[in-house]
Amino acid sequence: MDNLYEKINDAVKAIRQKTEHIPQIGIILGTGLGSLADGIEIETTIDYDDIPHFPVSTVESHHGRFLFGQLKGKPVVAMQGRFHYYEGYSMKQVTFPVRVMKQLGMETLIVSNASGGLNPLFKGGDIMAMTDHINLQSDNPLIGANDDRLGVRFPDMYNCYDADLLRLAEEVALDLKIPLKKGVYVSVTGPNLETAAEYRFLRIIGADTVGMSTVPEVLVARQQGTKVLGMSIITDMGLPDALEPCSLEKVIKIASSAEPYLRELIAGVVKKM
Repeated sequence: MDNLYEKINDAVKAIRQKTEHIPQIGIILGTGLGSLADGIEIETTIDYDDIPHFPVSTVESHHGRFLFGQLKGKPVVAMQGRFHYYEGYSMKQVTFPVRVMKQLGMETLIVSNASGGLNPLFKGGDIMAMTDHINLQSDNPLIGANDDRLGVRFPDMYNCYDADLLRLAEEVALDLKIPLKKGVYVSVTGPNLETAAEYRFLRIIGADTVGMSTVPEVLVARQQGTKVLGMSIITDMGLPDALEPCSLEKVIKIASSAEPYLRELIAGVVKKM
């Protein structure tokens, strides 16, 4: 994506023709989590097809639209459908919406995903707050000539997943009596699931869950100064000595069963922000 700054402005201008909404909070809805949007008082819906330079999601369960509205009295924009590197898009395309949300006014990004559990103390259906990540994707959205208007050349990943937001999530989970795990998310390219040996390796290097998204968006968010809260629903277990067959249908089913709890949790965090 050459002339990235200009393309971002093109997208923002197109969006501004449909809404003047200034979102304080951006929310990315992961695989099987699209109905998290049900709690948003939607004012404007804009399909990605109608936004210049936007890719279009090719993954089942990812609808492909921006939702502008209010959540617990706070102005938000939600991505109902995200993009993945394995779909064939460049990292700059994958993270383009995060750049656009920033230009629209976003200060905080809440990112959700479905992931495979690596920690034997976890189980399918658990919700995990991300405390850190390991990037094993084969590319980085910050590679290439840097535009200082978008962020610094060498962004520091200190406090990558904001400690204050994490404490807030723990407080809300306690109030709502929703069990909340904490741990490290490792991002891989995909789209295949991992072998038993790979699951074992990922656990050895310190990961609690594994997925194929999130980290590129977080890298861009931190480069541009956006605070991040990461939430993950564990949809299957990658225990190398006790592996079972897994499918997208199973992932979506388990994500959907845990989704109401994540919806309550995110809404509670937004309310207290």
